Amino acid sequence: MLIGRGFPSCARHKLRCAEVGYNRSNITISSKTKGLLVTNAMNMRVGLGFDVHAFAQGRKLILGGVDIPHHQGLLGHSDADVLAHAISDALLGAARAGDIGKLFPDTDPAYAGADSMVLLSCVANHVRELGFDIVDVDSVISAQAPKLSPFRDQMRENLAHAMGIDVDQVGVKATTTEHLGFEGREGAFRLRPWPCFLSKRCC
Repeated sequence: MLIGRGFPSCARHKLRCAEVGYNRSNITISSKTKGLLVTNAMNMRVGLGFDVHAFAQGRKLILGGVDIPHHQGLLGHSDADVLAHAISDALLGAARAGDIGKLFPDTDPAYAGADSMVLLSCVANHVRELGFDIVDVDSVISAQAPKLSPFRDQMRENLAHAMGIDVDQVGVKATTTEHLGFEGREGAFRLRPWPCFLSKRCC
């Protein structure tokens, strides 16, 4: 099978054609200079994560396992790490395994003040037990303040360690809402929907 060859736009824009070899376990894409192995799309799962926590006085601001200096933190039953919670939900969604509220209910005193990095590690192990490997995780934090870019690399490292994957497989981005909405008024942090990819292991 060929991708690109025979299409007018391919020739017009001088795009490189690729030869594709297919079997049930993988798709191999190659050109004259480069080979690439891509996981079979039939074995891929995609999950979305979304979470919101309000700001509260007297609380720490924990994001991606990093204690970020700020005059207020996030309200929650656990440490309220909104980033870890959204990633956990995305992993569970991709594995069709419910959500973190099902695994770690906020009515259970055992999880009061819980370290969300530990919960994320438990979720990652759970989806592996269901036969999945974590392929890629991306995230977008929406908040007006504080500035998060100085802490981004440490967040990525913490998240990757908790999930047992390489840091290159984890993305963390941050944006403001230009003072619009409850994030813009510094009332809350929001993790917007974003995809998480899992690969189902072959038998």
